[in-house]
Amino acid sequence: MTDATVTRPAAARDAVSGARRVVVKIGSSLLTDDGRGLDERAIGEWVDQLAELHARGVEVVLVSSGAVAEGMVRLGWQVRPSALHDLQAAAAVGQTGLVRSYEDHFARHGVRTAQILLTHDDLSNRKRYLNARSALRTLLGLGVVPIVNENDTVVTDEIRFGDNDTLGALVVNLLEADALVILTDQEGLYDADPRSNPEAALIGEGKADDPRWAVVAGDGGRLGRGGMATKVRAARLAARSGALTLIASGHQPHVLSRLLDGESVGTLLTPDHAPITARKRWLAGQLQVRGRLTLDDGAVRQLRRQGSSLLAVGVVAVEGEFRRGDMVLCVDSVGEPVAKGLVNYDAFDARRIQGVASRDIAAQLGYIEAPELIHRDNMVIIGAD
Repeated sequence: MTDATVTRPAAARDAVSGARRVVVKIGSSLLTDDGRGLDERAIGEWVDQLAELHARGVEVVLVSSGAVAEGMVRLGWQVRPSALHDLQAAAAVGQTGLVRSYEDHFARHGVRTAQILLTHDDLSNRKRYLNARSALRTLLGLGVVPIVNENDTVVTDEIRFGDNDTLGALVVNLLEADALVILTDQEGLYDADPRSNPEAALIGEGKADDPRWAVVAGDGGRLGRGGMATKVRAARLAARSGALTLIASGHQPHVLSRLLDGESVGTLLTPDHAPITARKRWLAGQLQVRGRLTLDDGAVRQLRRQGSSLLAVGVVAVEGEFRRGDMVLCVDSVGEPVAKGLVNYDAFDARRIQGVASRDIAAQLGYIEAPELIHRDNMVIIGAD
């Protein structure tokens, strides 16, 4: 590993101390005492820290895991179920206890809370996305701490976020927060698996988009769906709105206060590019795609270097059954993601005009909806430069 594993000068950590809006995600194993029911003492200590940030004038949004794990304990289940209906039942049973615990502890500080349950559909529909943003901003303006979780009781495999790390990053993008703090049961991101390699070194700071982090990240634990790999992906997603991501151990004393004071704790992953626009940030956050377009090399170059619209002439294959306005993924000749965006033609017509010059679309279809297959304003580049 190169010097990316070494903590850099204090400038980036100083930027953390200037954060005024922060999303904090706490993992299941921390909240449930590694599966042994809700850890009221630990929850109380984290609420004390969150309330301290709140008192400083920092707007705090809490993304909390733990509903399924708490439900498992209440139902006497030792192993996380795989069937969706069992997971939904566990979430329904556990969510009440989880939220009540937070409410009781925040009440000690005179801080009000609000429960926010989201599905991917809430963020993939532009109107609902804007409504969610407005509601969360209103709550923050009122001095309320929103407690966000995935709506596990109604979510399906097709519309789930997959993990609360991803949900936390999408909330960062939604609110244009300054930082995402992910509390876990590890000290941060290591250059090897510390559970099997005693020589593994903690990565103090690096760029969120560094491809090496995906290589060294591990998989999930017994209780949660996420592992270090999901935290790395969340950091990349948060970086799209210019946000910093901090990954640190929730077992560290006063960890939130120390992180927000700029202390060198855990791993700091920083954005490498200027924030993208709000609309393109919304596009980038969409996890569900309805189809796939394979592009020729010339189209890939135009998208990546020029930020151009996608023309039908650059498409060599169309997969899926999508409609006009659906989200589609654009890939290169070897299947690597290049971009995604809202398509101007349904799948049937997109197949008819693939490889066709814009001037010939009307002759091919008998009409023309738009000269481009995806307009650049409705597209976000997601591949490597």
